[in-house]
Amino acid sequence: MIMCNSRREHSERAPSVEDDSEGHLIYKEGDVLQARYEIVRTLGEGTFGKVVEVKDLQKDNEVAALKIIKNVEKYREAAKLEINVLEFMHSKDPEGTFLCVKFFDYFDYHGHMCLSFQMLGISIFDFMKENCYLPYTLSQVRHIGYQLCYAVKFMHDNNMTHTDLKPENVLFVNSEYDIKYNAKKKRDERTIKCSDIRLIDFGSTTFDHEHHSTIVSTRHYRAPEVILELGWSQPCDVWSIGCILFELYTGFTLFQTHDNREHLAMMERILGSLPYRMTKKTKKQKYFYHGQLDWNEKSEPGRYVKNNCKPLGRYMVCDSDGDMNLFNLIERMLEYDPTSRITLKEALEHPFFSTLPDSQKLPMESKNEDRERSHSLSR
Repeated sequence: MIMCNSRREHSERAPSVEDDSEGHLIYKEGDVLQARYEIVRTLGEGTFGKVVEVKDLQKDNEVAALKIIKNVEKYREAAKLEINVLEFMHSKDPEGTFLCVKFFDYFDYHGHMCLSFQMLGISIFDFMKENCYLPYTLSQVRHIGYQLCYAVKFMHDNNMTHTDLKPENVLFVNSEYDIKYNAKKKRDERTIKCSDIRLIDFGSTTFDHEHHSTIVSTRHYRAPEVILELGWSQPCDVWSIGCILFELYTGFTLFQTHDNREHLAMMERILGSLPYRMTKKTKKQKYFYHGQLDWNEKSEPGRYVKNNCKPLGRYMVCDSDGDMNLFNLIERMLEYDPTSRITLKEALEHPFFSTLPDSQKLPMESKNEDRERSHSLSR
């Protein structure tokens, strides 16, 4: 793929290029970028820029999602880093077998980095939000969780950490749903027809050999070793997945906070005391007193945590084998010590996933593992 900096317009319908005050490209429906991508509608926006649905005029009007990055240097540089990750992942998995969104193309459009991807449905978060935060069924949690572990394991096997796993970054392939009226709650309830998912947003993905930023992850899904600045690697993704599984099962966020001390207090209320070796090792001693969390249970935040958090097992809706297996898996994903936390290889072999229908099971070894095995056999 070639970075294109050409200022030449290729089409009569090509727009005159203009940005708004924030650096977003100003566009309208029907505009054609790069003499190839016709804009259909806006799908969403973020700090980085906007995502639009486009028709690829060079591929028989095939629909794609085009991420149009702001014409701002820091976002342009961040996009180049994401492209590097996406191209590496594409080289390892050109068919998208490992459930990461398929990356098609990129180009520079008058200072706007543009990345094209396969078109997907809405996120597992947006679906839940539009469904009045109704939790997913246990079988849906199982299928979504299995696919998420599978996709992220592929990244881990290839020496990457996603670092920003959250329900907003997990999209349904197709978000069509059935509607059923709930007479008891006097409202319509949606059920997703197909729970196939894809993982997106590799803008914060870090290779093992690269510099690791001190703070990663969106607050609610941030692992304790990140908060305590003890260093992090792949296990921080596993913690995030544990938080996501809980949220899909209950319909609400496990750690609903914006403050480090309160976050740690919530962890202790839900998961028990932080290990002494972690509290003694951290540079963040301001949160501790003699190795114990410095937290006043009688203060207003203290009462909030006591009233709104409870030990993990008490969130179980019923004590079926499936529910108990899920909570055992979540507990192992939320192990404080990253060296003791379950790996995704182990997670995929957990009893919670053993009842997955054959139609939903995926081939169990990444290409990286296959290659390593063939190498070891040939030695």
